[in-house]
Amino acid sequence: MTPELLPMFPLGTVLFPGVALPLHVFEPRYRALTRDCLDGDGRFGVVLIERGSEVGGGDVRTSVGTCARIAEATELPDGRWLLMAQGIDRLVVDRWLADDPYPRAEVRILAEPPAGHEAAAQRSEVERLLRRALALKAELGEPAAPATFELDGDPAVAAYQAAALAPLGALDCQRLLQQNGPDDRLSMLAAALSDEVAVLAQRASWG
Repeated sequence: MTPELLPMFPLGTVLFPGVALPLHVFEPRYRALTRDCLDGDGRFGVVLIERGSEVGGGDVRTSVGTCARIAEATELPDGRWLLMAQGIDRLVVDRWLADDPYPRAEVRILAEPPAGHEAAAQRSEVERLLRRALALKAELGEPAAPATFELDGDPAVAAYQAAALAPLGALDCQRLLQQNGPDDRLSMLAAALSDEVAVLAQRASWG
């Protein structure tokens, strides 16, 4: 696929395709990015800041991220923006350009292979483990998404939904995003959630 130039928004969190991303835009360069996106097709790239701080430069950014599109935009009187974006596709960065007037990169959209014949069973197991993990988090009095969620019937969509809900760190989420397709993603999720449930259950047993 031919690379295309996209405005880029490095963040401290991972965005998955199909997942909503609220943004509070206050830095002047990202205000400019927002205006340019709204003047165009509304798309920009999101990548995880792996190390360092994006403010002032010097950060290390991951090469696999997500293409997002602005769904809602509200400009505040002082020039800040409140955005709601939606993850669309995975992308890979081929080359970063200078961060002037804001981060930009040449990227390619990554194709997703179809789900395999075991994906439906994997989806059900991930849903079970995720419900258990979130219920244990709530029992321990820790912030967590409600365990009453319903994953999409499509294993590919469900894998991204589960990854966004799972009580995992940013680097684990990044590894999930980098998996090549729903089968690998669901398999990794099941293993990570199984470990998380074991740790949470042990903590809960301590009273």
